[in-house]
Amino acid sequence: MSRIPEDELEFRFFRAGGPGGQNVNKVSTAVQMRFDVKNSPSLTEPVKARLMKLAGSRLTLDGVIVISAVRFRTQERNRADAVERLKAMVAEASIKPVYRVPTRPTRASKERRLKAKSSRSSIKSGRGKPSLD
Repeated sequence: MSRIPEDELEFRFFRAGGPGGQNVNKVSTAVQMRFDVKNSPSLTEPVKARLMKLAGSRLTLDGVIVISAVRFRTQERNRADAVERLKAMVAEASIKPVYRVPTRPTRASKERRLKAKSSRSSIKSGRGKPSLD
């Protein structure tokens, strides 16, 4: 996996919503992490392309991935959570997709298919009402 230096990550802290009492109203524990994929020197071009596709709605028009972490009650844990989520995305983007090489069916498989179709057809044609002839 490609290693992303800390100086390429930008962190902003803000107050999280939801339950938590006074702690939520006083302390900025939620984290918004920004990573500029488009201008990152630590990733190769194919990995950048796959990562930008994988990011989906988390990617801005400028090519920046924005990850918000609000699951935990401390800044440190939310920051670590955001970094882990980015690492998982980069790890997934680092895997080169395996392309299927198209193959053609063999003559024997075509014959088996046609034989099965004709036998099924004869079974079904025998189910009809008896003819008056």
